[in-house]
Amino acid sequence: MMEFPNTLESAIAQAKQSTVAALEAGLTRLQVELKVPEIALKAESIAKEFTDLFADDYGSGLKVLFPDSGAAALARRNWSDVEFNVNDLGSRNTPIEKKVAEEDQIFLVVSPSAVEVQKVEKLCNLAGDRPVILLIPQLEDVATVGIGYAARQLRERFLSTLESCFYLQPLDEAALLKRYPSGWQLWIEKGENQYEFFCEEVEKPVGDDLDRLLRKAAGEDVSEEETPVFAKKSYKKQGIFSNLQRFLKALSQ
Repeated sequence: MMEFPNTLESAIAQAKQSTVAALEAGLTRLQVELKVPEIALKAESIAKEFTDLFADDYGSGLKVLFPDSGAAALARRNWSDVEFNVNDLGSRNTPIEKKVAEEDQIFLVVSPSAVEVQKVEKLCNLAGDRPVILLIPQLEDVATVGIGYAARQLRERFLSTLESCFYLQPLDEAALLKRYPSGWQLWIEKGENQYEFFCEEVEKPVGDDLDRLLRKAAGEDVSEEETPVFAKKSYKKQGIFSNLQRFLKALSQ
């Protein structure tokens, strides 16, 4: 089992390894998710590291897409010596259909948000069997906030087709981690910047299931016969802000 990525450098290294493994396995709709709020500020520099990963195999066949023209222009200025194409996800005057060319072999979409979800879905449809990698996406918000038939359709039609090849999210005194081809791992904080593996699940634990695992890690009895969910004692919440700040500080080192 790989070590827990307790620095940003090690997290990116593991994310790159997981992405390569998923691509080699034939997966083509990938997400690299670092669920740390401030990580979006580092999106461009992280994207550059990923472009280096694909340079040898794809060269000019790599296309990097940012959410808007401003972010794309900034990246082009900072990456002036690259041979691949840097563009944006399109606008009303220049839709995404005009951004995809036959010579494009692989797409890296940098930090798309829920606002761009329809453009990203169109891109995936246009890409066909060509790989599309979503780096630090915020599309999960659509599934969480979306209500009703349209949101359910979006989840079934598109969001469910995306594979998280790498996922890292700090919790209160714990962290949720996924590295392809492994399952969803829960790691428990045992000291400052030190995490210990607790368990691995096939499906992503959310809501009550995640709460149950956290309480089990804390030593609580979580048998099926215990009191109803609304009456359960919740896992320690009071330290979430301080623990998140400590996690962010560790990743930045």
